[in-house]
Amino acid sequence: MAFMDKVKGWFGKTKDVAGDVADKTKDVAGDVADKTKDVAGDVKDKVEDLVDRGGDEAEGASDAAADAADDAAGEATDG
Repeated sequence: MAFMDKVKGWFGKTKDVAGDVADKTKDVAGDVADKTKDVAGDVKDKVEDLVDRGGDEAEGASDAAADAADDAAGEATDG
């Protein structure tokens, strides 16, 4: 019976180690998921800023082009 007790002991220890590894893996996976969400949020914010800035610059360029067209039309008619 001592042999069977020894075998049971091995399996018991293996089960405990496997449980510990599973718990640690779960913790690491949770940390990775949280960091991924943070990074994704930061990237989203930066993209939104770039889009807003690009929109503002496009609007400014459009206004400048319209002003230039008005000036050119005025000079053509005054000409």
